[in-house]
Amino acid sequence: MTGDATLRRYAGYGMKRAFNAIQADVNAALAPLGLRMITFSTLAVIAENPGLRQSRLADILAMERPNLVVVVDELERAELISRQRPPEDRRAYALQLTLAGRRLLDKALAAVNAHERRMTAGLTEEERQALIRALARVEQNGRRDQDDPAELSCP
Repeated sequence: MTGDATLRRYAGYGMKRAFNAIQADVNAALAPLGLRMITFSTLAVIAENPGLRQSRLADILAMERPNLVVVVDELERAELISRQRPPEDRRAYALQLTLAGRRLLDKALAAVNAHERRMTAGLTEEERQALIRALARVEQNGRRDQDDPAELSCP
């Protein structure tokens, strides 16, 4: 008996427990590179969107802007990213990976790919893709509920 049988009936509780395991494993995989899940995620999004504004990065990562500033400052101090003011908007910063950031991201991607294989061991590729789709649907449902309080439902 696990002591939490009532909670284990809920998908949200299972996702929380799975996330805790995932976060611990990915942070352990990234630690030798001097990264954490959030710093890796930030580098990956900037690499995919060169010139991205900090406000948009916060939206993509679903982070509060003040919290993101701390992460961006950390990455900039480590010379993994650069912030430049675009001429058309002197209030914003456009983010770019530096060469060192690109090289570190490449190593981190290899570590995260190995982490992904560990965490999804025993799943077929079809099951892994189904899991990704199911999680995206749950996220979408949560966003819909945030946008329209009338759609909130009780368990």
